[in-house]
Amino acid sequence: MTPAVPARTLKQKFAADGHAFGPMVIEFFTPGMAAIAAAAGADFVLYDMEHSGAEIGDIKEQCAAARGLGIAPLVRVPSGEYHFVARALDAGAEGIMVPMVESAAHAAEIVSFAHYPPKGRRGAAFGVAHDGYRGGDPVAKIAAANGRTLIIPQIETKTGLEAVEDIAAVDGVDIVWVGHFDLTNFLGIPAAFDHPDYEAALARVLAAADANGKPAGFMAADEAWAEAYYRRGFRAIAYGLDHLLFQKALAGGLSLLNGLAAATPARG
Repeated sequence: MTPAVPARTLKQKFAADGHAFGPMVIEFFTPGMAAIAAAAGADFVLYDMEHSGAEIGDIKEQCAAARGLGIAPLVRVPSGEYHFVARALDAGAEGIMVPMVESAAHAAEIVSFAHYPPKGRRGAAFGVAHDGYRGGDPVAKIAAANGRTLIIPQIETKTGLEAVEDIAAVDGVDIVWVGHFDLTNFLGIPAAFDHPDYEAALARVLAAADANGKPAGFMAADEAWAEAYYRRGFRAIAYGLDHLLFQKALAGGLSLLNGLAAATPARG
């Protein structure tokens, strides 16, 4: 048997189309989430482990639910230690996002954790979740896994920004992602997304990504942000957080109903 891999990996989609979009999930780790996102037209689902209560078992279930749907499960791990990176990949993640990467050496270490030898030092476990519990040639499985795995360092500290050119140049780094809230915090301008220092930081990240032929990534909270950052040059965009999308839609509907109720005479 051959390894279970999608007809086109997310890495191949970026190479062919130059972009990919999908939601970020931080709250609703439900069995249908991947199917819901796929039906909406998403290319990936980015599952968060940094700020959510998700454990590795939750991630394994979500990756299993994504199989066969043509949608890539990505995971933001809590940090770049080996056990976070390798376990998420073994659970079936197609790519790993790592917060607060601050040097080329840090990025290269994460790349090594995510790839089998000779490219890296990921430990071997086959016939498990990441290869669909199938048998087959381990050499072919290693090549398939190394070829599809995406590595996404987040640039969200002043130190990381100062090293972004070196980080973007690391072989094995696939997407350079701005962590915008943290970046403004570490620049001393919390949530000042119109500040010249933030604008300059965005330009520097985009230039570093472009110089190395890699997409720049961003999490857009709403349609206005999605359009604005796409136009800036970001091509890997997580559109919305699951709970905020639900809350916004719910608030809109309830506001409509409450307005109708207020305009309707009460029945005696």
